[in-house]
Amino acid sequence: MSNTETINIVVNGESHVIPGGGRLPDLLLHLAVDPSRVAIELNRRIVRKPDWPDTAINEGATIEIVHFVGGG
Repeated sequence: MSNTETINIVVNGESHVIPGGGRLPDLLLHLAVDPSRVAIELNRRIVRKPDWPDTAINEGATIEIVHFVGGG
């Protein structure tokens, strides 16, 4: 996320201001989230992991990041 403009988004119900021009992997890096253990929903649609690098984050996006938890 190297753009100097910022955008407003909502992640897991919380407002965030992030650099514009980013993609989903950039967001995970920005939020320090391990991409190997999450699923992402963007604007109420699940985004397949192979599509993350091509999925832009736009102003007003609503994103849910679901963390997988192991156990037994």
